[in-house]
Amino acid sequence: MTSASRAGRAFAEAFGAPAAVLASAPGRVNLIGEHTDYNEGWVLPVALDMRACVAAGVCPSSIVTLRALDIPEGVSFRLTELAAGIDIAGRPLPGWARYPAAVAQSLQAAGFQLPGLDGVLASDVPMGAGLASSAAVVVAFALAWQALSGFEIDRLALARLCQRAENEYVGVQCGLMDPYVALFGQEGKAILLDTRSAAGEAVPMPADLALVVADSGVHHALGASAYNARRQECAEAARRLAGILPGVTSLRDVTPAQLEAVGSTLPPTLLRRAQHVVHECRRVLLAAERMRQGDRQGLGSILREGHASLRDLFEVSHPAVDTLVELADRSPACFGSRLTGGGFGGSTVSLVDPAHAERFAVELVEGYRAATGRTAQAWVCKAGGPATVENVPN
Repeated sequence: MTSASRAGRAFAEAFGAPAAVLASAPGRVNLIGEHTDYNEGWVLPVALDMRACVAAGVCPSSIVTLRALDIPEGVSFRLTELAAGIDIAGRPLPGWARYPAAVAQSLQAAGFQLPGLDGVLASDVPMGAGLASSAAVVVAFALAWQALSGFEIDRLALARLCQRAENEYVGVQCGLMDPYVALFGQEGKAILLDTRSAAGEAVPMPADLALVVADSGVHHALGASAYNARRQECAEAARRLAGILPGVTSLRDVTPAQLEAVGSTLPPTLLRRAQHVVHECRRVLLAAERMRQGDRQGLGSILREGHASLRDLFEVSHPAVDTLVELADRSPACFGSRLTGGGFGGSTVSLVDPAHAERFAVELVEGYRAATGRTAQAWVCKAGGPATVENVPN
């Protein structure tokens, strides 16, 4: 049963009537371009055929009543008490409920009048696996509120409000990539996104290439992790380099040759962070070109190089994730594999020959269990479409 079907059925059971709208948004896997988005660089994500779905209806008061099927848990809070981060009984909101609350706060701060909402959330995007499950939830709730209240906003502006929700309310300093790809993803294509200009280009996925996403089972909590520290380190590296290199406002502006010339002025930790971002920006643009050429081997080599950089320079990998990557790279069916997402656990993405993708996924999980004693999950994924919202007929 799809997440939409589960959410719709549970809504009718919980609230005694069909939902008024069904909104869904995809998770994403980033092929290459990790930790470049908040450095105003380039990213190359793919919207997945995994989705978070919200079945929703209007509540006549200012109360929001939600059920999360996959936790499972329920909560109610008031639109007038969002800043306090509490439910109607005065208790702190559970972690998952902070995301819809953040959406409401971000939309209201932008001047939109929101009704109370009854809603059921169902998702098949794994939580904490680095596949942008939180952005899928945020975007789905934003579209549900837009449909229920009728306000008008273009999708780029909505993506920025969704980013703001995670940045200012949840406290995760994520970039624009996740809500952008949720709202603009295209079936069969990756999105080459310039996060400075917010200009996106659809790049066709090679037809003879499958994506296998593997969840290590080591889940991160970005708001409490070193993610924000990495962002601060990048900002400090850019600030120091701006004093030496004219025209630099972020690490995106620094070329590999410039960093080679003046990098010794940075403390060792900041130099490693800058080296990753500067070369990762180059890798993204090169990967898009390899995709246009249908060069599977060249694209795979870029992914391998990117993983080594995340592990050794940006230091956001995890031994369990490294094991998944090593096992994938041993397979003759795999062209390249790497950590995807913010790091500190999470998932890998592997580029695989489609004829062997299902078997590759099974063997990867089996090999991982034998090597680590941990249980992983692996999926053969497709590049899916963007977030959608529809009115449900009575």
